[in-house]
Amino acid sequence: MSVVEIILAGSCAISLMALVVMLFNLRAFTPAPAAKVNPPESGEPLVSVCIPARNEEANLEACVRSALAGSLKAVEVLVYDDGSTDQTPAILARLCAADSRVRAAPTVPLPAGWNGKQHGCWQMSRHARGRWMLFTDADVRLAPEAVERTLALADSRGVALISTFPRQVTGSLGEALVVPLIHFILLSYLPFRQMRRTTSPSASAGCGQYLFVRKDAYESAGGHAAFKDSMHDGIKMPRALRSQGHRTDLFDGTELASVRMYQGWGATWRGFTKNAFEGLGSVGLLVFITVLHLVGHVWPWVYLAMAAAGGLGLDVSPLAVGLAAAAVAWSLTQRLYLALRFHQSFLSALLHPVGMVLMTAIQWWSLYLSMTGKRTWRGRTAGPAPATS
Repeated sequence: MSVVEIILAGSCAISLMALVVMLFNLRAFTPAPAAKVNPPESGEPLVSVCIPARNEEANLEACVRSALAGSLKAVEVLVYDDGSTDQTPAILARLCAADSRVRAAPTVPLPAGWNGKQHGCWQMSRHARGRWMLFTDADVRLAPEAVERTLALADSRGVALISTFPRQVTGSLGEALVVPLIHFILLSYLPFRQMRRTTSPSASAGCGQYLFVRKDAYESAGGHAAFKDSMHDGIKMPRALRSQGHRTDLFDGTELASVRMYQGWGATWRGFTKNAFEGLGSVGLLVFITVLHLVGHVWPWVYLAMAAAGGLGLDVSPLAVGLAAAAVAWSLTQRLYLALRFHQSFLSALLHPVGMVLMTAIQWWSLYLSMTGKRTWRGRTAGPAPATS
């Protein structure tokens, strides 16, 4: 075999492995079943929904109302206004006045060394009355049965934390190229069986848009103070709990929550670069993932295009073309299946190699921002990414 054929054989193996792992993981990544939960006898809230808000005038009211609309009435909603300069404080005051279940956690100055979101969540946790807490974002919309079904699932599985990735709504091509890769990466690389067999911090994941955690376990793991300078609570919170021996899990929450994470390509780039490297945690893993993605999910498409153009100096053989076509077929099958299952853009699936190149660029730029202390989000500079243990 020629060098080109050997590389394309590797491409085929990489794309096929991602498809197979995804199919196995999807058997475990199931929705929360319909369930009923008995309210606490004391009358105290069973679940505290915690929403950090910084300049969220366009989102806050819809998010709070969605949290209150469920059939489970043993719910309170806490909001932390993180120094907003828009109409967020006025909207929050009106919501608190209209419904006693809505409370504003007192705003205090951001201490040195804290990320704004983690500090806001930490402050809300100190005032939460619920046995469970749901940390969510102001741009998330909850289905009426979301809290009840999540609570029942967490109890039935005996876990201290359960998380999900809401249905990701995209409204532009830039968003559609990158945002759906969240499910692709999660289901291609996280070993779900190991996640459930062990409490190893490395075999875990979560989404900061929907972290449902038992309060006593959260406190025993140090709460948000355990990762106060992080921009990736979706990764850090499960790891903190697992380091204390608690079990965490994931489920498919596509039906229970939705979010438009970013609006437009610029916001998408800034949003992902703030913590993409932190989610990986090491330069070595970044290099490995880069090679894996470029060889397995970009090069076969490029090779077929060049072969169709007459080779352009490449070694074009029936075997090489067949291997590249197989790799493309595996990737397309996986992405189209994910698009169907999670209501994603089919155009994103057809432009899979473009998305992978953009995600790779995001990860390397995120490394640069981390090393230079230039990570910013919502007007604040976060500094270097915390070291991963």
